[in-house]
Amino acid sequence: MSWILLIVAGLLEVGWAIGLKYTEGFTRLWPSVATLVTMGFSFGLLSVAMKDLPVGTAYAVWTGIGAVGTVVLGIVLFGEAATVARLFCVLLIVAGIAGLKFVTP
Repeated sequence: MSWILLIVAGLLEVGWAIGLKYTEGFTRLWPSVATLVTMGFSFGLLSVAMKDLPVGTAYAVWTGIGAVGTVVLGIVLFGEAATVARLFCVLLIVAGIAGLKFVTP
């Protein structure tokens, strides 16, 4: 169950990272509120997952999911560059996340 909570927390991190773009420096009310609420849920689920998972693994997986998801959505939503080098780096992050999952009891 902790892994599921951690994955959801990571997906929520993607949500609030993308949400930051829409807040325009926290000058837009509703995007700012949604981003802050999403941050709260993301941190809360991360905290619960850390009850059973090692802190280093949980934090690395959480930030990895957030980083990969944010890069992918940046490409899709904002037309950011999708170069081979950039996508290879994302693949390395995914490999690290998978590796941590497999070596963590």
